[in-house]
Amino acid sequence: MQIHGGCHCGNISFVLRLQVGPGGISARACACSFCVKHGGIWTASPMGVLRVRVREPRHVSRYTFDTKTAEFHICSRCGIVPLVTCAIEGRLFAVVSVNALDGVDPALLRRGSADFDGEHADARLARRERNWIGDVEIASDRG
Repeated sequence: MQIHGGCHCGNISFVLRLQVGPGGISARACACSFCVKHGGIWTASPMGVLRVRVREPRHVSRYTFDTKTAEFHICSRCGIVPLVTCAIEGRLFAVVSVNALDGVDPALLRRGSADFDGEHADARLARRERNWIGDVEIASDRG
């Protein structure tokens, strides 16, 4: 399945390709304070392919906290957080916000929650390498 999405103003857009099985699309609500305050509900698939386009990089803020192992990509124009990335040994991994998906039937979303409080950085990186989208490219139109 090919899904388009992005932030509200269109500065950050993406195309996500993933296999959708009979269970639908996994949608995990993260229990960390940042995600709770931003309504962060994420999807990923290790076999997925994510292509991100940024029109104006100067209008994208990157936020990290705690272990500094992930970057939340925030559009500074509209305030939406459409994706989170993590670099592991030179390879980029990502999750995307299900709230930033365009035209996806909500019935396809298999909602759940996750709490990673207390997870050590090494375990966190290993989990991301196993579960996050592993084929990620981010391109920008201008500097």
